[in-house]
Amino acid sequence: MTAPTDALSQSRAARHNRAAWLVGLGLLLLILPRLIYPVLALDVLAWGLFAVAFDLLFGFAGLLSFGHAAFWGTSAYVTGYLLGHGQSVPVAMLAGTLSAGLLAVPIAFLSVRSAGIYFSMITLAFGQMLSFLALQWTDFTGGENGLQGFARPNFMGLDFSNATVRYYFCLALFGVGFYIAYRAIRSPFGETLKAVRDNEQRAQSIGYNPNRFKFTAFVISATLAGLAGSMNVFGHGVVSLDAVNWKTSGEVVMMTLLGGTTTLFGPVVGAGIVSLLQDRVTSSNLPTGIVTGLVFVLVVLFFRRGVVGTLQHWMRRK
Repeated sequence: MTAPTDALSQSRAARHNRAAWLVGLGLLLLILPRLIYPVLALDVLAWGLFAVAFDLLFGFAGLLSFGHAAFWGTSAYVTGYLLGHGQSVPVAMLAGTLSAGLLAVPIAFLSVRSAGIYFSMITLAFGQMLSFLALQWTDFTGGENGLQGFARPNFMGLDFSNATVRYYFCLALFGVGFYIAYRAIRSPFGETLKAVRDNEQRAQSIGYNPNRFKFTAFVISATLAGLAGSMNVFGHGVVSLDAVNWKTSGEVVMMTLLGGTTTLFGPVVGAGIVSLLQDRVTSSNLPTGIVTGLVFVLVVLFFRRGVVGTLQHWMRRK
């Protein structure tokens, strides 16, 4: 009876641990605009959801994408373009999110057939193609000037000219996106996805189609990345070529690793650390790339599981 009892106790402890992280994260995000200025707080939300979307693909499916900025940027441009042409905020953001999901379908179909570095290079190639298209398609993207100055009309009495109102509107969207990712992972689909990640041949031998599960994870991840991109545009009111630049894909990889993969909470924490650090370094006139790189190296050396992953490991040991 000892082994089943121990397993049951560990399962209960894991559920309590997840519940504690959920409550803590929720409370922190609720009061975040009181701790830092609302525009920066909204950055944490947008990048946090972007990192959660990436972790869904990288941490749980084992697929390292170097082109996720394509979905973040595509949604940003579509959202900005529609807002600039008089569409309401919900319509523009929904269209941006769906455009990212639709773009992911052909990219996923071609890329998930490969593995390892080949998958990463294919996603990077698609990302670079989108970046070139954004530079050349000036009628839609504004080219080097980007999109700026578009209106964010009020919706159901919400005054979107107020940065705090924009933050809490996006917090609701963040909650929806996070819930979708959480339910995907804590479902039979998520368990199968992890089985494919750990041993694709074994999963295939018992009747699962690995490519189908990886394809689905890719599309969900890209759609959530698109939602995050539309949130970022809504918060800042501007879209630039950085939205589809390969550096944006690199940043979300760094955020996810800093916070801790396969945690879902970790990427949000990692996004918060990087966003706050970049804001502080920029205001201090320090080289952002060098400081951020040093912090990343230190975390990789001393927190191999990321910040949240290491804390959870210490709690389990206790």
